Amino acid sequence: MTAAFMDLVDVTIVNIAIPTIQRNEGASLSQIQWITAGYALAFAAGLITGGRLGDIHGRKRVFLAGVAGFTVASALCGLAANPEMLVAARILQGAMAALMVPQVLAIVHATFPAHERGKVFGLFGAIVGLGAVSGPLLGALLTEWNLFGLDWRPIFLINLPVGVAALILGRRFITESKAPQALRLDLVGVALVTLGLLMLLYPLTRGHELDWPVWGHVSMGGALVVFGALVAYERRKSARDGSPLIELSLFRVKSFAAGIAVQTVFGVVLGVFFLVWTLYMQMGLGWSPLKAGLTGVPFSIAVSVAAGMSVQKLVPRFGRGVLQAGALVMAAGLLLYIWESEHYGLAITPWQMTLPLVVMGVGMGLIVAPLTDAILSEVPHEHAGSASGLISTVQQMGNALGLGLVSVVFFGTMDDHLAPAEVGAAFAEAYRYALGWAASVMVVIFLLMFALPRRPAQHLEGAGAPTAATPAGKEPASTP
Repeated sequence: MTAAFMDLVDVTIVNIAIPTIQRNEGASLSQIQWITAGYALAFAAGLITGGRLGDIHGRKRVFLAGVAGFTVASALCGLAANPEMLVAARILQGAMAALMVPQVLAIVHATFPAHERGKVFGLFGAIVGLGAVSGPLLGALLTEWNLFGLDWRPIFLINLPVGVAALILGRRFITESKAPQALRLDLVGVALVTLGLLMLLYPLTRGHELDWPVWGHVSMGGALVVFGALVAYERRKSARDGSPLIELSLFRVKSFAAGIAVQTVFGVVLGVFFLVWTLYMQMGLGWSPLKAGLTGVPFSIAVSVAAGMSVQKLVPRFGRGVLQAGALVMAAGLLLYIWESEHYGLAITPWQMTLPLVVMGVGMGLIVAPLTDAILSEVPHEHAGSASGLISTVQQMGNALGLGLVSVVFFGTMDDHLAPAEVGAAFAEAYRYALGWAASVMVVIFLLMFALPRRPAQHLEGAGAPTAATPAGKEPASTP
């Protein structure tokens, strides 16, 4: 959980400090973009491979290697002498996160008995909520405090004590686990996954900056061809030696396939919301980074509380209905936010934003923890790393798609050349449009959730496909 929090904070903490880095280091706009995009691309491209490496070489071993590498990369970011070094260190940091993050869910899956995992996933959901909002707040505080005259650098250096603590505690308390049968790393699969994701995510990341060039559309179309080739190759690889990078049999498990679809679309909504929310508060309303960060605290608390309750109290009783209620509650929060933004205009205060943010946070909390639990509930132990890598990968892909769509649902509604007096109103109007779009997608997610099991089965303890759900609170009849 410490490592998961460190990664989640690191994804968001950088955005607040970007203007300071640009001003003090003389970074170009392209370099500034790559400080964030380099991390995201390396992270998304390596997640499935990182998960499989844990299955093969041991999840504890790969996890500790990822934590150590992430900590070293954080030190390099904090000590970067120029923007080029910072971009390179961020790419390394993303690659190390891809080793570290998939092991978190896989270790939980392999360590805890079925009836205890719900509590752990509730904690994981709370960590997700806390990390999502505390990153910008922590970034704002560290940047404004200018500790020891280090300016923006503490946003990276703060990872050092956290990483060292995770290494010490991880070595002592985590139990080693790996796939029961010998597996080999599928290098062709690694190459195809990496190529396909880069062909999809690179044009999305740079599209708005480059005015959506033709090669970008060709690249994204070509990514679909690469993914098709990947599926065909993985099918042959699985039949030949049983050691594919992506275990396609997972998609025959209904809960996994449906959950992956929901996770992807939900990632798109989060990718859109968090970016346009930050732009609305800081550029539209002219708030300081600290004021914007503090505004998000009620949202973070609501997510954490609802995530803990959803898995421990609500899902065992109401099953899939909890996730569907979360989708509708989050849509209601988005619509309430639209109404308040229009009603109060540019004079809106953080206190007036509290109610819609709490409603949205409750909705998100009802989804994040139970969804992860539902996706992994019927996955065999030997494929836990691969499945966890896929979950994180589609979430990152969804976020990247959402960031790409921001240029359509947010910037696309504004004129390219705004007078200073027009900026606030234009940003507020674009924000309301983007939130309306996000609320519509939450309704689509509600409908997609009908494909999830009515009551998620207890986690499968053996290697075969599940035949029936184990009653809640009971141990499965068979053990590995």
